[in-house]
Amino acid sequence: MNESRPLQGESSVAQHDVIISTCEDAPFQNIGHKARILSPQEAKKLAEDQISVSDFKQAKLEKEAQKNWDLFYKRNSINFFKDRHWTTREFEELKTCREFEDQKLTILEAGCGVGNCLFPLLEEDLNIFAYACDFSPRAVEYVKVGENVLNFKKLDLLILNKVSLLCHIFVCQVLKPGKCVLFRDYGLYDHAMLRFKSASKLGENFYVRQDGTRSYFFAADFLAELFLSEGYEQVVNEYVLRETVNKKEGLCVPRVFLQSKFQKPQKET
Repeated sequence: MNESRPLQGESSVAQHDVIISTCEDAPFQNIGHKARILSPQEAKKLAEDQISVSDFKQAKLEKEAQKNWDLFYKRNSINFFKDRHWTTREFEELKTCREFEDQKLTILEAGCGVGNCLFPLLEEDLNIFAYACDFSPRAVEYVKVGENVLNFKKLDLLILNKVSLLCHIFVCQVLKPGKCVLFRDYGLYDHAMLRFKSASKLGENFYVRQDGTRSYFFAADFLAELFLSEGYEQVVNEYVLRETVNKKEGLCVPRVFLQSKFQKPQKET
């Protein structure tokens, strides 16, 4: 899984309406079910990439994943990612609390980072209560500071130390039957994936950066298999294709994100 950012539940865990997973900031351009078509040069590069990171180093990276992300936030503070103001535009479920004044929506953000997705959402909708978690203690501290500055009284935080296992258990336990997991993350053949050197490859679509943080690029069929195997129902599972243009440097690079919704089935009667 991508380690981009992680969430908590309350004692009455069945109260959660929506769970948000990792979100990357980018306006939409083209949406479809097929992955981006590679150029011959890109296809050749990926075909030649071999997994060259030793098992020992891979185990070390796994063991130090939390530390590496904590150091990332120490270096970058709250300044690395842009605030995401598009979430309610792309995920209609986040606007369900607007039908009448006292309607409430409880969400759980799995991978909150420093609050780039969370705070814009809470500022936009007064009827949202959020639980949030991250396995970087430093990121959680930044969110706490932001919570105090903005005077939020509708946010609860948690640090996860065993993120892979606990996040999975969280999702299974806290989401109400009939409600959705909202997912957006790096998609297959994103420009960032093509920039990695072969020496950075950890596995299929899985890479390590120089600072030790890791990134996974999701294929739609792989993500669907993960959720469907756990009994979830696929609602939406699409690639979002756009271009980032730098006119000054004459660059135009392809960006790919995977945006999905998976619904927890209703309980059997």
